[in-house]
Amino acid sequence: MRLVEKLMGGAVACLVLGAVPAKADDAVRLFAAGSLKAALTELAKGYESAGGPRVEATFGPSGQLRARLEKGEAADLFASANLEHPQALADAGLAAPVRPFARNELCALAQPHVAATPDTLLDRLLDPEVRVATSTPRTDPAGDYAWELFGKAEALHGGSAGLLRDKALQLTGGPESPKPPAGRTAYGWLMAEDRADIFLTYCTNARLAVDEVPDLKIVAVPEPLAVGAVYGLAVITGGDTARGTALADHILSPAGQAVLERYGFSKP
Repeated sequence: MRLVEKLMGGAVACLVLGAVPAKADDAVRLFAAGSLKAALTELAKGYESAGGPRVEATFGPSGQLRARLEKGEAADLFASANLEHPQALADAGLAAPVRPFARNELCALAQPHVAATPDTLLDRLLDPEVRVATSTPRTDPAGDYAWELFGKAEALHGGSAGLLRDKALQLTGGPESPKPPAGRTAYGWLMAEDRADIFLTYCTNARLAVDEVPDLKIVAVPEPLAVGAVYGLAVITGGDTARGTALADHILSPAGQAVLERYGFSKP
């Protein structure tokens, strides 16, 4: 009788505490664009230090992460380098409404020998002797933004878009893209390996590459070619929505935005 009472008492305790079993791992699972790795790694440490749960982060090209989420891989929050990928998840009922949280810009990361300024950047990109690299369109928004820049070049110089798309070396963001050694950024490593003369990438990536390889230089994209990138957050409906929402709120908070701004991002 006493054994039955103990078992019944335990069952009641479970009901009082909640019908849903506790997760074995209380981490919040974050899928995030590779360009956010440095900023969100620091942000996650601050979040954990302030009493938040451990952040289990997976970084990669936003298009590839979206595909993994569409196939049912477990996550609580998706931080994409564009609005399109999280919106597609929301449209499919896999994510909550998208919240813009950061803005980035495209820059040109150039080798020391490349004589390029904002005024001459398009001429250098079109030069047959200059190797131009981008990320991979469709799987990585950085590649899509580079293609958008090529479209703007068409209005300034007829035939530019096709020429640039044909010559572009898609060195990052694809499933077969080379992986940098541990502790290296993809862009700093690839440029140090002399895989391109100019790499069109986010300004935040370019800053990290120059920190790693000081001889590289950053060339601002002139206004007629300028492309802005708006990043979007979406809580995954099949995950722990409370934890995902709490982390999203922190990223959007003044403390979270301050971390992003230190790495070169701006408010959306």
